[in-house]
Amino acid sequence: MDIPVLYKDASLIVCVKPAGVDSETGMPALVKAQTGAREALCVHRLDRDVGGVMVYALDRRAAAALSRELAAGGFEKEYLAVVHGTMEADEARLRDLLFHDRAKNKSFVVSRPRAGVKEAVLDYRVLREREECSLLAVRLHTGRSHQIRVQLASRRHPLLGDAKYGSPRRDCAIALFSHLLGFHHPKTGEALRFSSPPPEGFPWSMFETIYYGGKQCDTSK
Repeated sequence: MDIPVLYKDASLIVCVKPAGVDSETGMPALVKAQTGAREALCVHRLDRDVGGVMVYALDRRAAAALSRELAAGGFEKEYLAVVHGTMEADEARLRDLLFHDRAKNKSFVVSRPRAGVKEAVLDYRVLREREECSLLAVRLHTGRSHQIRVQLASRRHPLLGDAKYGSPRRDCAIALFSHLLGFHHPKTGEALRFSSPPPEGFPWSMFETIYYGGKQCDTSK
């Protein structure tokens, strides 16, 4: 399986993870097989069933620097999501307390702090609406397990194809894609920003007019 490579130098590689590939084991193996790199170190994660833009460090010094920036909230991450229904507001910030049940591999919105509960914050913006579905641009401010999926589902807007969180659709993969990633180069400090359109096919094809020639999604409208 060839993976799209958006950027590569001696310190890092930016590529597009296909849905169905594990971020921590499968992707590093693919990167090393495709590029001949000796190491491909995971510094952030996407759910196995979610695809999108990721960065991998090619040496331990770069991995440490990228991990520090990630922990400090320095990564810019924007996702595209297709949800059931019409959002109550065209844009909003969602703030919840989440508990992740490791045994069930599922997160839940809870009402008060306790052991294992973490705050989750995201901003969303409605880009298009069609056929009782909405295309959202989602910006993460925290990185919790299944965060986008559970925060939207808790408001009765599950992602299409996400049976775990209440979608009745079984004819598509989870409609979530990490389309934009920004960070600073671990060696030079240069600000880097990369984007990729989501895969072809349903449900993204309902909103194909938002792309032109495979270029970055226009999230300004």
